[in-house]
Amino acid sequence: MIRQWKLLKETEAARYGLTVEQLAERLGVTSRTIRRDLAQLQEAGFPLEQRQRDARRAWSLNREAFKGLMDSGLTLSELCALYFSRALMEFLAGTPFRQDLASAFEKFEQCLTPAQLKYLEDFPKVLAAKAEPRKRAGDHAPSHVGRLTTAALEHRRVSMSYHSFHSRKVKNYVIEPYQVYYAQGGLYVFAVVPAYGEARQFAIERIKTLHMTDERFVPDATVEVARHADSLGVNLGGTPESVTIEFQPEAAPYVAEREYHPSQSLETRDDGCLVLKMRVAVDYALSAWVLSFGPRARVLAPRRLAHAILEQVEDMRANYAQRLPGLATSHAARPQKGLPFTTKAR
Repeated sequence: MIRQWKLLKETEAARYGLTVEQLAERLGVTSRTIRRDLAQLQEAGFPLEQRQRDARRAWSLNREAFKGLMDSGLTLSELCALYFSRALMEFLAGTPFRQDLASAFEKFEQCLTPAQLKYLEDFPKVLAAKAEPRKRAGDHAPSHVGRLTTAALEHRRVSMSYHSFHSRKVKNYVIEPYQVYYAQGGLYVFAVVPAYGEARQFAIERIKTLHMTDERFVPDATVEVARHADSLGVNLGGTPESVTIEFQPEAAPYVAEREYHPSQSLETRDDGCLVLKMRVAVDYALSAWVLSFGPRARVLAPRRLAHAILEQVEDMRANYAQRLPGLATSHAARPQKGLPFTTKAR
Protein backbone atom coordinates (compact mmCIF):
# COMPACT_ATOMS: atom_id res chain seq x y z
CA MET A 1 0.00 0.00 0.00
CA ILE A 2 2.89 2.34 0.70
CA ARG A 3 4.34 1.57 -2.71
CA GLN A 4 1.00 2.23 -4.41
CA TRP A 5 0.66 5.51 -2.51
CA LYS A 6 4.08 6.52 -3.85
CA LEU A 7 2.99 5.47 -7.33
CA LEU A 8 -0.03 7.78 -7.13
CA LYS A 9 2.19 10.60 -5.96
CA GLU A 10 4.64 10.10 -8.85
CA THR A 11 1.92 10.00 -11.52
CA GLU A 12 0.22 13.05 -10.06
CA ALA A 13 3.42 15.10 -10.05
CA ALA A 14 4.54 14.13 -13.57
CA ARG A 15 3.18 16.70 -16.01
CA TYR A 16 3.53 14.49 -19.10
CA GLY A 17 3.14 11.17 -17.32
CA LEU A 18 5.60 8.35 -16.67
CA THR A 19 6.15 5.06 -18.43
CA VAL A 20 5.95 1.73 -16.65
CA GLU A 21 9.72 1.41 -16.88
CA GLN A 22 10.25 4.88 -15.35
CA LEU A 23 7.88 4.09 -12.49
CA ALA A 24 9.61 0.78 -11.86
CA GLU A 25 13.00 2.50 -11.68
CA ARG A 26 11.76 5.22 -9.30
CA LEU A 27 10.05 2.78 -6.96
CA GLY A 28 12.74 0.12 -7.14
CA VAL A 29 10.48 -2.74 -8.32
CA THR A 30 9.91 -4.68 -11.53
CA SER A 31 7.75 -3.51 -14.42
CA ARG A 32 5.43 -6.43 -13.74
CA THR A 33 4.81 -5.17 -10.20
CA ILE A 34 4.04 -1.67 -11.53
CA ARG A 35 1.51 -3.05 -14.03
CA ARG A 36 -0.19 -5.03 -11.28
CA ASP A 37 -0.31 -1.94 -9.02
CA LEU A 38 -1.75 0.18 -11.82
CA ALA A 39 -4.46 -2.39 -12.45
CA GLN A 40 -5.39 -2.55 -8.76
CA LEU A 41 -5.54 1.23 -8.47
CA GLN A 42 -7.75 1.47 -11.53
CA GLU A 43 -10.07 -1.15 -10.08
CA ALA A 44 -10.22 0.90 -6.87
CA GLY A 45 -11.52 3.86 -8.89
CA PHE A 46 -8.44 6.02 -9.31
CA PRO A 47 -8.49 7.77 -12.73
CA LEU A 48 -5.13 6.58 -14.07
CA GLU A 49 -4.84 7.07 -17.83
CA GLN A 50 -2.38 6.11 -20.54
CA ARG A 51 -1.08 8.64 -23.06
CA GLN A 52 1.14 8.22 -26.08
CA ARG A 53 4.59 9.67 -25.43
CA ASP A 54 7.52 9.29 -27.84
CA ALA A 55 6.36 5.91 -29.14
CA ARG A 56 5.71 4.80 -25.58
CA ARG A 57 2.66 4.86 -23.34
CA ALA A 58 2.95 7.05 -20.26
CA TRP A 59 0.69 6.86 -17.22
CA SER A 60 -0.75 9.95 -15.55
CA LEU A 61 -3.47 10.82 -13.05
CA ASN A 62 -6.51 12.66 -14.41
CA ARG A 63 -6.73 15.67 -12.12
CA GLU A 64 -10.15 16.70 -13.42
CA ALA A 65 -11.63 13.73 -11.58
CA PHE A 66 -10.57 15.39 -8.32
CA LYS A 67 -11.84 18.89 -9.01
CA GLY A 68 -13.56 19.10 -5.63
CA LEU A 69 -10.40 17.97 -3.92
CA MET A 70 -8.26 20.44 -5.85
CA ASP A 71 -10.68 23.27 -5.02
CA SER A 72 -10.19 22.49 -1.33
CA GLY A 73 -6.47 23.14 -1.73
CA LEU A 74 -5.45 19.52 -1.09
CA THR A 75 -3.74 17.26 -3.59
CA LEU A 76 -4.47 13.55 -3.80
CA SER A 77 -1.08 12.61 -2.35
CA GLU A 78 -1.70 14.97 0.59
CA LEU A 79 -5.02 13.29 1.25
CA CYS A 80 -3.39 9.86 1.10
CA ALA A 81 -0.79 11.04 3.62
CA LEU A 82 -3.57 12.22 5.94
CA TYR A 83 -5.29 8.86 5.82
CA PHE A 84 -2.00 7.07 6.24
CA SER A 85 -1.29 9.05 9.42
CA ARG A 86 -4.84 8.96 10.73
CA ALA A 87 -3.99 6.21 13.19
CA LEU A 88 -1.21 8.38 14.63
CA MET A 89 -3.69 11.20 15.22
CA GLU A 90 -6.03 8.95 17.17
CA PHE A 91 -4.09 9.79 20.33
CA LEU A 92 -6.22 12.93 20.35
CA ALA A 93 -9.37 10.83 20.65
CA GLY A 94 -9.78 11.75 24.29
CA THR A 95 -9.28 15.46 23.73
CA PRO A 96 -11.75 18.12 22.55
CA PHE A 97 -10.34 17.73 19.03
CA ARG A 98 -11.92 14.31 18.44
CA GLN A 99 -15.13 15.67 16.96
CA ASP A 100 -13.29 18.26 14.87
CA LEU A 101 -10.93 15.59 13.54
CA ALA A 102 -13.85 13.38 12.49
CA SER A 103 -15.57 16.36 10.86
CA ALA A 104 -12.45 17.23 8.87
CA PHE A 105 -12.17 13.71 7.47
CA GLU A 106 -15.86 13.71 6.55
CA LYS A 107 -15.21 16.76 4.36
CA PHE A 108 -12.26 15.05 2.71
CA GLU A 109 -14.36 11.95 2.05
CA GLN A 110 -16.94 13.98 0.16
CA CYS A 111 -14.33 14.64 -2.53
CA LEU A 112 -13.86 10.93 -3.31
CA THR A 113 -15.80 8.20 -5.00
CA PRO A 114 -16.93 5.24 -2.85
CA ALA A 115 -14.29 2.99 -4.44
CA GLN A 116 -11.52 5.49 -3.81
CA LEU A 117 -12.71 6.03 -0.27
CA LYS A 118 -12.73 2.29 0.44
CA TYR A 119 -9.15 2.03 -0.79
CA LEU A 120 -7.89 4.90 1.36
CA GLU A 121 -9.69 3.65 4.47
CA ASP A 122 -7.44 0.58 4.40
CA PHE A 123 -4.37 2.72 5.07
CA PRO A 124 -4.82 2.92 8.87
CA LYS A 125 -4.97 -0.89 9.02
CA VAL A 126 -1.25 -1.10 8.26
CA LEU A 127 -0.23 1.60 10.74
CA ALA A 128 -1.37 1.59 14.37
CA ALA A 129 -0.60 3.74 17.39
CA LYS A 130 -1.04 3.09 21.09
CA ALA A 131 -2.54 6.06 22.87
CA GLU A 132 -0.60 7.55 25.76
CA PRO A 133 -2.23 8.01 29.17
CA ARG A 134 -4.28 11.17 28.89
CA LYS A 135 -6.23 13.48 31.11
CA ARG A 136 -9.99 13.34 31.27
CA ALA A 137 -11.36 16.33 29.40
CA GLY A 138 -14.41 17.98 30.93
CA ASP A 139 -17.59 18.77 29.04
CA HIS A 140 -16.60 22.43 28.69
CA ALA A 141 -13.07 21.76 27.39
CA PRO A 142 -13.98 22.08 23.67
CA SER A 143 -15.46 25.56 24.12
CA HIS A 144 -12.55 26.56 26.37
CA VAL A 145 -10.05 25.59 23.65
CA GLY A 146 -11.93 27.58 21.03
CA ARG A 147 -12.20 30.71 23.17
CA LEU A 148 -8.60 30.58 24.31
CA THR A 149 -7.37 30.14 20.73
CA THR A 150 -9.48 33.08 19.57
CA ALA A 151 -8.28 35.20 22.48
CA ALA A 152 -4.63 34.39 21.68
CA LEU A 153 -5.12 35.31 18.01
CA GLU A 154 -7.02 38.52 18.76
CA HIS A 155 -4.92 39.48 21.82
CA ARG A 156 -7.91 39.64 24.16
CA ARG A 157 -7.82 39.15 27.90
CA VAL A 158 -9.72 36.27 29.48
CA SER A 159 -11.26 35.97 32.94
CA MET A 160 -11.60 32.50 34.38
CA SER A 161 -12.07 30.45 37.54
CA TYR A 162 -9.45 27.74 37.90
CA HIS A 163 -8.94 24.77 40.21
CA SER A 164 -5.38 25.08 41.48
CA PHE A 165 -3.88 21.77 42.64
CA HIS A 166 -1.16 23.69 44.46
CA SER A 167 -3.53 25.63 46.73
CA ARG A 168 -6.36 23.08 46.43
CA LYS A 169 -8.76 25.94 45.81
CA VAL A 170 -10.76 27.39 42.94
CA LYS A 171 -9.22 30.79 42.19
CA ASN A 172 -10.13 33.63 39.83
CA TYR A 173 -7.65 34.88 37.24
CA VAL A 174 -7.43 37.43 34.45
CA ILE A 175 -4.97 36.15 31.88
CA GLU A 176 -3.44 37.15 28.56
CA PRO A 177 -3.26 33.90 26.54
CA TYR A 178 -0.28 33.42 24.22
CA GLN A 179 -0.40 29.75 23.24
CA VAL A 180 -2.54 26.62 23.54
CA TYR A 181 -0.57 23.38 23.36
CA TYR A 182 -0.91 19.64 23.88
CA ALA A 183 1.64 17.73 25.98
CA GLN A 184 1.76 14.48 27.96
CA GLY A 185 -1.89 13.66 27.42
CA GLY A 186 -3.26 17.07 28.41
CA LEU A 187 -4.09 20.50 27.03
CA TYR A 188 -2.47 23.64 28.43
CA VAL A 189 -2.62 27.37 27.90
CA PHE A 190 0.50 29.49 28.29
CA ALA A 191 -0.52 32.94 29.50
CA VAL A 192 0.68 36.07 31.27
CA VAL A 193 -1.08 36.92 34.53
CA PRO A 194 -0.99 40.77 34.76
CA ALA A 195 -1.74 40.74 38.50
CA TYR A 196 1.42 38.71 39.13
CA GLY A 197 3.51 40.19 36.34
CA GLU A 198 4.64 36.76 35.18
CA ALA A 199 3.84 33.98 32.72
CA ARG A 200 2.17 30.77 33.88
CA GLN A 201 0.66 27.65 32.38
CA PHE A 202 -2.82 26.38 33.16
CA ALA A 203 -4.29 22.94 32.53
CA ILE A 204 -7.38 23.53 30.42
CA GLU A 205 -9.10 20.53 32.01
CA ARG A 206 -9.09 22.39 35.37
CA ILE A 207 -10.74 25.57 34.07
CA LYS A 208 -14.22 25.80 35.62
CA THR A 209 -15.57 28.94 33.94
CA LEU A 210 -14.10 31.10 31.19
CA HIS A 211 -15.14 34.44 29.68
CA MET A 212 -13.39 36.26 26.83
CA THR A 213 -13.43 40.00 27.53
CA ASP A 214 -13.31 42.94 25.09
CA GLU A 215 -10.15 44.23 26.71
CA ARG A 216 -7.10 43.95 24.45
CA PHE A 217 -3.47 43.45 25.40
CA VAL A 218 -0.21 44.11 23.58
CA PRO A 219 1.92 40.94 23.44
CA ASP A 220 5.20 41.31 25.27
CA ALA A 221 8.04 40.48 22.88
CA THR A 222 10.25 39.49 25.83
CA VAL A 223 7.88 36.71 26.91
CA GLU A 224 9.35 33.36 25.93
CA VAL A 225 6.41 31.31 24.70
CA ALA A 226 8.16 27.93 24.44
CA ARG A 227 9.53 27.92 27.98
CA HIS A 228 8.15 24.42 28.58
CA ALA A 229 10.66 23.16 25.96
CA ASP A 230 13.38 23.39 28.62
CA SER A 231 11.70 20.60 30.60
CA LEU A 232 11.30 16.92 29.81
CA GLY A 233 7.74 17.44 31.02
CA VAL A 234 5.36 20.39 30.80
CA ASN A 235 6.82 22.45 33.61
CA LEU A 236 7.63 26.13 33.18
CA GLY A 237 10.46 28.05 34.69
CA GLY A 238 13.85 26.84 35.72
CA THR A 239 17.06 27.75 33.98
CA PRO A 240 18.40 24.96 31.75
CA GLU A 241 21.43 23.27 33.26
CA SER A 242 24.04 20.83 32.01
CA VAL A 243 22.91 17.37 33.07
CA THR A 244 25.06 14.24 32.74
CA ILE A 245 23.64 10.75 33.28
CA GLU A 246 25.41 7.40 33.07
CA PHE A 247 23.45 4.36 31.88
CA GLN A 248 24.51 0.76 32.43
CA PRO A 249 25.14 -1.46 29.35
CA GLU A 250 21.73 -3.15 29.72
CA ALA A 251 19.95 0.19 29.36
CA ALA A 252 22.34 1.81 26.88
CA PRO A 253 20.73 0.57 23.61
CA TYR A 254 17.24 1.65 24.73
CA VAL A 255 18.47 5.14 25.57
CA ALA A 256 20.61 5.48 22.45
CA GLU A 257 17.70 4.84 20.06
CA ARG A 258 15.62 7.78 21.31
CA GLU A 259 15.91 11.55 21.34
CA TYR A 260 14.71 12.85 24.68
CA HIS A 261 15.74 16.46 24.12
CA PRO A 262 17.19 18.41 21.16
CA SER A 263 20.28 19.33 23.18
CA GLN A 264 21.31 15.77 24.03
CA SER A 265 24.63 14.19 23.10
CA LEU A 266 25.67 10.56 23.58
CA GLU A 267 29.01 8.89 24.27
CA THR A 268 29.56 5.14 24.57
CA ARG A 269 32.45 4.17 26.83
CA ASP A 270 34.74 1.16 26.47
CA ASP A 271 32.95 -0.60 29.36
CA GLY A 272 29.63 -0.45 27.46
CA CYS A 273 28.12 2.31 29.57
CA LEU A 274 26.40 5.21 27.83
CA VAL A 275 26.86 8.80 28.98
CA LEU A 276 24.06 11.19 28.03
CA LYS A 277 24.48 14.95 28.28
CA MET A 278 21.79 17.60 27.75
CA ARG A 279 20.73 21.05 28.89
CA VAL A 280 17.33 20.86 30.55
CA ALA A 281 15.48 22.19 33.58
CA VAL A 282 16.22 20.21 36.74
CA ASP A 283 12.66 19.51 37.84
CA TYR A 284 10.25 16.75 38.82
CA ALA A 285 9.91 15.49 35.24
CA LEU A 286 13.67 14.94 34.99
CA SER A 287 13.85 13.13 38.35
CA ALA A 288 10.92 10.88 37.45
CA TRP A 289 12.54 10.01 34.13
CA VAL A 290 15.86 9.07 35.75
CA LEU A 291 14.10 6.97 38.39
CA SER A 292 12.21 5.06 35.68
CA PHE A 293 15.49 3.33 34.78
CA GLY A 294 16.00 2.09 38.32
CA PRO A 295 19.59 1.12 39.23
CA ARG A 296 20.64 1.28 35.58
CA ALA A 297 20.92 5.07 35.59
CA ARG A 298 23.16 7.26 37.72
CA VAL A 299 23.30 11.06 37.73
CA LEU A 300 26.85 12.38 37.43
CA ALA A 301 25.95 16.07 37.32
CA PRO A 302 24.67 18.29 38.75
CA ARG A 303 25.48 17.04 42.22
CA ARG A 304 22.29 18.39 43.81
CA LEU A 305 20.20 16.32 41.37
CA ALA A 306 22.13 13.20 42.36
CA HIS A 307 21.43 13.96 46.05
CA ALA A 308 17.73 14.52 45.30
CA ILE A 309 17.50 11.18 43.48
CA LEU A 310 19.25 9.40 46.36
CA GLU A 311 16.84 10.91 48.89
CA GLN A 312 13.87 9.71 46.85
CA VAL A 313 15.34 6.20 46.59
CA GLU A 314 15.86 6.08 50.36
CA ASP A 315 12.32 7.33 50.98
CA MET A 316 10.98 4.65 48.64
CA ARG A 317 12.91 1.93 50.44
CA ALA A 318 11.69 3.14 53.83
CA ASN A 319 8.12 3.18 52.52
CA TYR A 320 8.36 -0.43 51.33
CA ALA A 321 10.24 -1.60 54.44
CA GLN A 322 7.37 -0.40 56.67
CA ARG A 323 4.92 -2.64 54.79
CA LEU A 324 7.24 -5.59 54.18
CA PRO A 325 8.66 -6.67 57.56
CA GLY A 326 10.80 -9.36 55.97
CA LEU A 327 12.65 -6.89 53.78
CA ALA A 328 16.32 -6.68 54.75
CA THR A 329 17.61 -3.28 55.74
CA SER A 330 20.52 -3.71 53.36
CA HIS A 331 21.47 -6.04 50.56
CA ALA A 332 24.35 -6.58 48.19
CA ALA A 333 23.97 -5.39 44.64
CA ARG A 334 22.74 -8.23 42.44
CA PRO A 335 23.38 -8.49 38.71
CA GLN A 336 20.16 -8.07 36.78
CA LYS A 337 19.42 -8.96 33.20
CA GLY A 338 17.52 -6.61 30.95
CA LEU A 339 15.28 -3.79 32.04
CA PRO A 340 12.27 -4.13 34.34
CA PHE A 341 9.97 -2.68 31.69
CA THR A 342 11.04 -4.76 28.70
CA THR A 343 9.21 -7.74 27.25
CA LYS A 344 10.41 -10.87 25.53
CA ALA A 345 10.26 -9.04 22.20
CA ARG A 346 13.50 -7.04 22.11
